[in-house]
Amino acid sequence: MSTHPSRPSYAAVLRTPHARRAFMSALTARLSYGTVAPALLLSVTGATGSYAVSGAVLALFGAMTVFLMPYRALLIDRHGPRRALLPMSALYGALLCALAALTWRPGAPSAAIAGAAALAGACAPPLGPTMRALWAELAPDRALLQRAYSLDGVAEELLYVSGPALVGALIGVAPPAAAILLSAALVVGGTCVFVTSPALPGPRPGPGGGRRGPLRGLLAPVAVALGTGLALSGVDLLALAFASEGSYDTALVPWVLGALSAGSAVGGLVNGAVAWRASARVRLCGFAVALGLVIAVAGLAPGLWSFTGAMALAGAFIAPALTTAYLLADETVPEDSRTQAGAWVNMAVNAGSSGGALVTGLLIGRFPLELCFLAAGVTAATAAAVAAAARAGAGDASRREGPREAASR
Repeated sequence: MSTHPSRPSYAAVLRTPHARRAFMSALTARLSYGTVAPALLLSVTGATGSYAVSGAVLALFGAMTVFLMPYRALLIDRHGPRRALLPMSALYGALLCALAALTWRPGAPSAAIAGAAALAGACAPPLGPTMRALWAELAPDRALLQRAYSLDGVAEELLYVSGPALVGALIGVAPPAAAILLSAALVVGGTCVFVTSPALPGPRPGPGGGRRGPLRGLLAPVAVALGTGLALSGVDLLALAFASEGSYDTALVPWVLGALSAGSAVGGLVNGAVAWRASARVRLCGFAVALGLVIAVAGLAPGLWSFTGAMALAGAFIAPALTTAYLLADETVPEDSRTQAGAWVNMAVNAGSSGGALVTGLLIGRFPLELCFLAAGVTAATAAAVAAAARAGAGDASRREGPREAASR
């Protein structure tokens, strides 16, 4: 029986045996993903003198990172994080060093840079899904796991805020390619410490590992993650368009988006603290609908201050939606497919973030801004409808949840 109270604190999460060391080392490695994108953008632009080339390289790196993530996660589920993560992170770090060498000075061949970026993205270790799978090992009590996922989600969001700031500070005293070396050092160093944690499980071959069957119940969390990513990437452009159309200083837009992030952080912490009575599937749909409604109404804001408030309110549903998506994914699949499940949800968020900006960019200017906000909101609400209709695997998940809550450690 779990020794944690029914409503454990965030401190209880970090007091779980071996959790603090594993979590901090994983966060150190994951900070690499907050620094590598701006580092690549700046260094490739400086080396080639072309924004088109740097954009293409960044898109190629991102696509290989995102769309191959479930397959890298399969290797971790099949062989265990210790055996799979170390070679993966070492190869990824080596390729980042090659990219840094190629872009250290102007004149590098674009094809070589693109090839190295594609290979690096293909090897990027899925540290987020691995850590979330480990949380499920460390915290079989569902209330504690909810807190752990909320803490993990808020911390990850802070990494993507602090990463670009760290790159900005570094390039003040060194070439942009040095930030790529920093990214390599972070991921290799953090991963080396992470895999030495005694909390990490070994390989567990079983009927779920590597087969599609155990993953077919992931439609609901993947749909909401995709819809959330689509809606949010569109909001970034919509905020800029709102400021421009209202003749506000566009320099204020980062503050508006900061309110969105702050709202997400607060919402994530509150979500983790609440002892929910509703099931994860019901909560998932509710958060997605609420997010869609707030985004749809935000376009009707009379001024920038009210719009900023609407963005903060929308943010309050982002982290809860994504955290609940990960929780539901964990409930749905067998233990030996947890990393893959988290990777599919992660992939959906990032794929949505890539596609949403493109679609929104095509809509702005062709339709009234209020309709563009409505379209972004409908995207999130539609994802909720898909999740509500996805019943496959729900019965199996509910039958597994009871034994897992009572598991002893």
